[in-house]
Amino acid sequence: MQVNRRKKKETRRAAVRQRVRRKVAGTSDRPRLAVFRSSRQLQLQVIDDSVGRTLVSVSTLEKAFQERGHTGGATVAAATEAGKLLAERAGDAGVKRVVFDRGGYNYHGRVRAVAEAAREAGLVV
Repeated sequence: MQVNRRKKKETRRAAVRQRVRRKVAGTSDRPRLAVFRSSRQLQLQVIDDSVGRTLVSVSTLEKAFQERGHTGGATVAAATEAGKLLAERAGDAGVKRVVFDRGGYNYHGRVRAVAEAAREAGLVV
């Protein structure tokens, strides 16, 4: 029973993700900020879809993130810190504006915390 529920949830998220991706595309002027979250971690990428290249990325598993005092990535506090780190790295790479791709997840909790933290750190989302 549990497996069927998980499969149904994954299928629904995949459909929502495809629907969002049809509308959201990153350009060289305004790349796409893509969010992936799991039950234990969070991964963020700034992607230029016109050339298919990742410009900046942040993962809650990387050493630079964990040196900031967070051991896990499954909290809103960790998502906020990841959003700030992503905005800093994007600024260093010359990216000031991005299009937000929530990846099929609801704009709530960790996904929302990433977007708000990136905005507070100076990224136009």
